[in-house]
Amino acid sequence: MATNITWHEGLTHAERVELRGQQGLTIWFTGLSASGKSTIATALEQHLLNARKINAYRLDGDNIRFGLNKDLGFSEADRNENIRRIAEVSKLFADSAAVALTSFISPYRADRDSARALHDKAGLPFVEVFVDIPVEVAEQRDPKGLYKKARAGEIKEFTGISAPYEAPLKPEVHILNDKITVEQAVQQIVEYLEAQKYI
Repeated sequence: MATNITWHEGLTHAERVELRGQQGLTIWFTGLSASGKSTIATALEQHLLNARKINAYRLDGDNIRFGLNKDLGFSEADRNENIRRIAEVSKLFADSAAVALTSFISPYRADRDSARALHDKAGLPFVEVFVDIPVEVAEQRDPKGLYKKARAGEIKEFTGISAPYEAPLKPEVHILNDKITVEQAVQQIVEYLEAQKYI
């Protein structure tokens, strides 16, 4: 635990929003491996940057483990810490008046609720997007071959097979990703963001 530290005040979020001309928020993608989280998040990032000229940045589950979270494994405790760190980082992006897009399995409801509470406490919007597909469809896609390895016992504690996935109870956006295209998924999210006047 850090001691002898003092919070240093700077610009407020409201001041940053006014200066940047856009609302900061976090869009939190959750779902099984191979559900399409990263694909949709990337397409949304491109839409926000190109079509809307909105500053956005995607934090991807695998990519983050190459740097910030490279010291973490996949035990429940490490998964908890992985999500705690990403919640803190995405909050910083949102506070800076950027749109943070996080694509993480984030299998435990309590961890996602903690991420939301962190944003709520700071007065920052938090949009949970559940990218929902049946595990059978995820296994058929399996672009990284992870489900096959999990079924063979080569990967322990694999979400949806040997470790739980706790689906969101009330996500802001629920995408049935085995029934729609990437473009339709992006449009579904954009329509929600527009309705809330976030963009």
